[in-house]
Amino acid sequence: MKRILCLSLALAVLAPLAQAAEKPEDAAVRKALTDLVPQAKIDSIEASPLPGYRQVIVGSQMVYISEDGKYMLQGTLYDAPAKRDLTAARLAVDHKRKVDAVPLNRRIVFAPDKPKYKITVFTDIDCGYCRKLHSQIAEYNKRGIEVDYLFFPRSGPNSPSFDKAISVWCAKDRNAAFTAAKAGKTPTPAKCDNPIAEDYKLGAEVGVDGTPTIFAPDGTKIGGYLSPDQMLAKLQTLGTATLAGN
Repeated sequence: MKRILCLSLALAVLAPLAQAAEKPEDAAVRKALTDLVPQAKIDSIEASPLPGYRQVIVGSQMVYISEDGKYMLQGTLYDAPAKRDLTAARLAVDHKRKVDAVPLNRRIVFAPDKPKYKITVFTDIDCGYCRKLHSQIAEYNKRGIEVDYLFFPRSGPNSPSFDKAISVWCAKDRNAAFTAAKAGKTPTPAKCDNPIAEDYKLGAEVGVDGTPTIFAPDGTKIGGYLSPDQMLAKLQTLGTATLAGN
């Protein structure tokens, strides 16, 4: 009890100190955003490539706010000479951190013996393009691509798709049940402790707004369905080496 009390007191003392240590321009940026969107959950405020502005990550989005808090820009910041989307590149770092935090035992994995590349796919049991992707799973694997699935039932909790995802997860053989469900077979209803709600929440946090949504190992959002050959070409272009620890 004494330890808990001491910890609580320490946190109470440190919280205002952390606020006091915040740079004046960050404080102005924070105030500007929370005045405009009181419910905004700010993940980070940091230096921006745009002079006079700070970049702010809010969930799966980034905004640029002037250091005096007067102006806010929302959109893509593009480095024209380098032909590079700076906004997407920075968000990819955040997406990678969040997606990589999902342990292997919370994924449904289809992998070749020696994968060269890995993609993480947010999927819906009933999504047409998700089913098309999985119907070619052997071809992705032949090209050295490991496919890790997380669930994102588009209709949300307490819906048939959400319940199907739970039933697949709770099946004795998840991979077999997943493949059968993707082929249109209704999974045998089952209940157990499952990560479907956590997957769904994570999807929202990394900007999933449709399925399939596919992430490369570096956190780049590849987007929707690509054929096995297109996927391999995309991964080679990104130069994203695979394995989970990399």
